[in-house]
Amino acid sequence: MAHRLRTAFKHGHRATAALGASAAAASTAAAVTLLSDDVVHPLEIDWEHMGLFSSYDCAALRRGFHVYRQVCATCHSIERIHYRELVGVTHTTDELIEMASEVDVLDGPNDEGEMFERPGKLTDPLPSPYANEEAGRAANGGALPPDLSLMVKARHAGQDYVFSLLTGYCDPPAGKPMMTGLYYNPYFPGGAIAMPPPLSDGGIEYEDGTPGTISQQAKDVTEFLNWCAEPEADERKKQAGQYITVIAFAALMSGYYKRLKWAPYKTRAISYLPKP
Repeated sequence: MAHRLRTAFKHGHRATAALGASAAAASTAAAVTLLSDDVVHPLEIDWEHMGLFSSYDCAALRRGFHVYRQVCATCHSIERIHYRELVGVTHTTDELIEMASEVDVLDGPNDEGEMFERPGKLTDPLPSPYANEEAGRAANGGALPPDLSLMVKARHAGQDYVFSLLTGYCDPPAGKPMMTGLYYNPYFPGGAIAMPPPLSDGGIEYEDGTPGTISQQAKDVTEFLNWCAEPEADERKKQAGQYITVIAFAALMSGYYKRLKWAPYKTRAISYLPKP
């Protein structure tokens, strides 16, 4: 019996040592992997609209939509957003009706079974720069520019990543060869991105006179893309405040009702008197 116990403890120590060695090797490999990332992690930016009691800046959203139309819309689409959803957010109804009417939308079929073009309406989505995916790939060397509707949610670090990517173009470091047609951006995985620098100082002239610097354009279009991914964020915050208020009131009323009903029982004293 003692021999069996010694054997069991001996094998147990070996198993523990093996597990410890495996864990150490895994942690070492993880450390090496993290240290060898060929990418710079985006900076953490304090976005004002992310606060618990904060909301989107409509002026910034209007400027961001302007940047998207002038720069990003040449290659990227936002198919999940319709003109009507921008009413009261970036533009008035009349402005958006005029803006939508400038776009020819393929519709149909008509009574004769043929497709036709008509002016855009508020119910139409924002137009795509390409008729189909094949046209988009043909115009960009086989790579399809992604739709930006949910881009902020689709990338790690979300807004911070988009802002850092737009402002992070620079010359490659020594020893970093770049293929023809690629640009160096340390925030993009691998450092080589096919999209040329989209923003430039003074490339956009804002209606409200805001200086069109690269960082300002990147901030505005990033906030607009965040709104595209979460247009219900402000309404969700309002509803959360209403729900919390109702729950707090219900908790107070429940506590008061509980004390009202149970106070007579908790303060009752039962005395046992001997029989006379």
